[in-house]
Amino acid sequence: MENSRKSFRDIAKSLKLSDVAVIKRVKKLESSGVIRKYTIIVDPFKLGFMKISFTGINVKPEKMFEVIMQLKEKDFIKYIAITTGDHEVIAIMWASDSDELRKYHEEIKRIDGVIDIYPAILTDVVKNEAYI
Repeated sequence: MENSRKSFRDIAKSLKLSDVAVIKRVKKLESSGVIRKYTIIVDPFKLGFMKISFTGINVKPEKMFEVIMQLKEKDFIKYIAITTGDHEVIAIMWASDSDELRKYHEEIKRIDGVIDIYPAILTDVVKNEAYI
């Protein structure tokens, strides 16, 4: 769906169903957990965040959840994932410029339990439909 603000009537019209049928189906999808919430996709660049970093963070295993709790408190971090592979944690962060991003990375490095960080700086967006 390209527009979560589309009315049930408009959805019904495009699906050739009644409004009531669409409402019932949506309510069923909500109650079964298929639709968990309605959200927006924000373009960080239009908000003045010119630097986006997908940062791999290697963490001491015994400090994992302590590090996660501290990362969750950082306003500049928009998404945190515990992963397998090269890094235990991936954090997506937004900054207004390179200096600010560097400060954020240094702040993360100082967290007790962080071994090292591996920033990947976003240089271009080909299709802006995913959460960044």
